[in-house]
Amino acid sequence: MQQKRDMGRVAIVAYKPMPGKEAALRTLIKKYVPSLKEAGLVTDKESFILETKDGTIVEIFEWKSEQAMKKAHTNADVQKMWREVLSYKASDLNNIFQ
Repeated sequence: MQQKRDMGRVAIVAYKPMPGKEAALRTLIKKYVPSLKEAGLVTDKESFILETKDGTIVEIFEWKSEQAMKKAHTNADVQKMWREVLSYKASDLNNIFQ
């Protein structure tokens, strides 16, 4: 009998930066997935950071599993980064697909 394998979860996150905070948010987002990789929470698949004409920053990456997504909520470094993101963004559309 085969065991059920916990597959990765794709995250698509869109951030609308506050006026004047675009560069700071861009810099932080570039550090985000490498920090998650260091914590063992995301796969080695290539991640993407895109920017729309209106300045919205879109990030696409893959969590290792649903369990890894949950672990992020108890990881102090991840929590610190999420708090910092909140200080730069006007709004987000978090986790459109998982």
